[in-house]
Amino acid sequence: MASEVKNSGSGTQRTRRNIMKMGAILASSAVAGAYSAHAATSTTTAACAVVRCKCFLKETKIRTADGERKIEDLAIGDLLPTMFGGLRPIQWIGCYSFKKSDPSKPWVKDALPVRIARSGLAPNVPHADLYVTAGHSLLIEGVLAPAETLINGSTITRYEAREYDALEFFHIKLESHDVIYAGGAPVETLLNVNESAVNFADYFRTYGVPTGDEAPCLPMLVNWRQAGLKSRARSALSWNNRRKRIAAIRDRLEERAIALSRQLEPAL
Repeated sequence: MASEVKNSGSGTQRTRRNIMKMGAILASSAVAGAYSAHAATSTTTAACAVVRCKCFLKETKIRTADGERKIEDLAIGDLLPTMFGGLRPIQWIGCYSFKKSDPSKPWVKDALPVRIARSGLAPNVPHADLYVTAGHSLLIEGVLAPAETLINGSTITRYEAREYDALEFFHIKLESHDVIYAGGAPVETLLNVNESAVNFADYFRTYGVPTGDEAPCLPMLVNWRQAGLKSRARSALSWNNRRKRIAAIRDRLEERAIALSRQLEPAL
């Protein structure tokens, strides 16, 4: 009888464990479905979540181990040369799609990518016009600077995209933050995954909920807090220093733009 009770208890425990497992699976599916539905909704408007979208416009050419390829043609596992980790495989490629709510009207500002003209950063860097979202950072003088902070009205501008009623962006996630090459220019990989990606459910099913606590591979001139800041005064000082650094970089790029307009290569 004791054996029967013991076996009965074991069976009950297994049943409970199975129920709990099934509940976890159903919960994960529900969350993934919710994220997927949210992402699909975000494609109906250009402004929705675009501020958080830090990525490349479709057809941007990325340097791979086998040469340059359009970003939309890349796949998980493809190897990319990086600045800090050598050849590294792609972990995930996020896709972000935005559509005008009214095709007769221009794009809202936040939806417009930034255009970095050929040789806008240095001689032949990038080697072709490069289009990234405003918050996407480029490596310049040892720091990561968002494209929008570099706009100078000539070689680095907002791209109006008047000929498009829809814009499609992509970004590359490696196992950790790094610098890759787009159009020959050093640019950041995806730092933090968020649910605004159209295909976020794919990421969720494979890796689960993003932690959002990954450290950047280099100092970032915007949205980067130095460790140990404990007072508003020190925080304000840090921000002031970043603004000065951005201004210095922008001044140099503006000088370069003037030199390019005169068909001269500056001695940098």
